[in-house]
Amino acid sequence: MTDPTQRTSEDAAPLHMVDLIRAKRDGEALNARALEFLVQGAASGSIPAEQLAAWLMAAWLRGLTLEETRALTVAMRDSGERFDARALGRTAVDKHSTGGVGDKTSFLVAPLAAACGLVVPMISGRALGHTGGTLDKLEAIPGFRTALSLKEFEAVLARCGASIVSQTPTLVPADRVLYALRDRTATVESPGLICASILSKKLAAGLDALVLDVKTGSGAFLRKREDVAYLAALMVATAEGAGTRTVALLTDMGQPLGHMAGNWLELMECVELLRGAHPAGSEDLRELSLRLAGWMIHLGGKAAVPHEGYEMAAAKLADGSALRVFLEMVAAQGGDISVFDDFEGFHSPGATLVVEAWESGYITEMDTTALGWAVQRLGAGRERAGEPVDAHAGIAFHARRGARVERGQPLATLYATTAAKLAEPLELTRHAIHIAEAAPDTVPLVSRIFQRADAEAYLRDAVR
Repeated sequence: MTDPTQRTSEDAAPLHMVDLIRAKRDGEALNARALEFLVQGAASGSIPAEQLAAWLMAAWLRGLTLEETRALTVAMRDSGERFDARALGRTAVDKHSTGGVGDKTSFLVAPLAAACGLVVPMISGRALGHTGGTLDKLEAIPGFRTALSLKEFEAVLARCGASIVSQTPTLVPADRVLYALRDRTATVESPGLICASILSKKLAAGLDALVLDVKTGSGAFLRKREDVAYLAALMVATAEGAGTRTVALLTDMGQPLGHMAGNWLELMECVELLRGAHPAGSEDLRELSLRLAGWMIHLGGKAAVPHEGYEMAAAKLADGSALRVFLEMVAAQGGDISVFDDFEGFHSPGATLVVEAWESGYITEMDTTALGWAVQRLGAGRERAGEPVDAHAGIAFHARRGARVERGQPLATLYATTAAKLAEPLELTRHAIHIAEAAPDTVPLVSRIFQRADAEAYLRDAVR
């Protein structure tokens, strides 16, 4: 039997999926050739789903080494067509978030970086579980097209400097198969598999640099602090090893980001900021977007240090340059920009309910995951792939963590598809917001930053 864990001169010897399953089940590491075989079999359909599922469970239980993670990421990146950004003549940068509630920074950082002379080819996803989806939010704009061919994608980038699209059928097809199986086999929460899934799509977009926004706190996908740090370090080291300059920021998701959560609601909030407004409830969204954009601009070679990139982004936000890029992108992808002339007139939820404070005190905690489920069950998200979403459902938050509230004061407004959808989100929201007599400690917006050297040092010392 060929040992898939060893590199030998018999590189042409046949590989068999059952051997890969057995090796990983027994805690052995697979070489790059074995992982390429697995990935190509997933993409082509030549390996049955039950064997892929068995290998995924073995990988979840035994873990992947750094070398396996890198090899799996590269194999998945190369499993289909790749976008070549070099013809655009500008440095290609992107941002990826691990997901959260009200997490809408893409609509700010993409035009900010593009306004500073970079190109941002952003391939995004849809809502699933308690987190919102960037594509669903954009499709709240009438006519907006997210399913562009790579040729159309390139044309929008050449014209606007930024484009946000869905994954094409030919881009990283292996990930589409493996992610669907992970979702159905309880093998999602594996650092190596998460890393390969995220980075394969990003690296297939031809990026020169990537900024990772890795969430922490009650709304984060991974709750344990050490798991979040390990994933951040792993993604930085893996992407850098594949030739893409990368940094990861660990950011707070202990409350929704900004004061809106929902598809059209989040676009309203972002366009308000792009127009130069400074609403108090959006200050964390504004600050984080500038910090992420600052790193994008720095890694893209337009600023000597991240703070200089921050200042450049702030200037483009203030002078309206980023707004112009955003509106040009929306129009180029078929969206009707006239809807931004009358936010409230376009906003048409089926039912509305105000949640009032049931006692006086300070908001000390928010269960952000529960609030995300409330948003989803109002109609803004989906429980399974392919379900429609409501552009106008969601939650507007009127008080944030640390705020002093009085009994009867509005805490949030729920917007639902129908009145029948309000009851469960109301209970979720009431149980998710904690009010106490004493004010909570301040939580930093960005708690840690991993660059290549930091990531590699962390991984050397990490015990998994």
